[in-house]
Amino acid sequence: MIARLADRGEEALHKLAELPGGTKALKAFNELRERVDELGKKVRGIDRLEARIVKLERELAALKRQAKPRAARKSTPS
Repeated sequence: MIARLADRGEEALHKLAELPGGTKALKAFNELRERVDELGKKVRGIDRLEARIVKLERELAALKRQAKPRAARKSTPS
């Protein structure tokens, strides 16, 4: 069944290519597919960046907690 569907899809693409402007339309569809693939890769990269940001925010919060007691000790008169 899938093979038959694929054959029909190929036939439709050949018929579309034969129409006036069909080749141009097929080229535009292929470029769109490539751009969507690139966009998908970039979005996956954003997920990794967000994870790094969360990690850095936690590290910064820990550093701030360590710095507060030191700052409090320095500000008290001796």
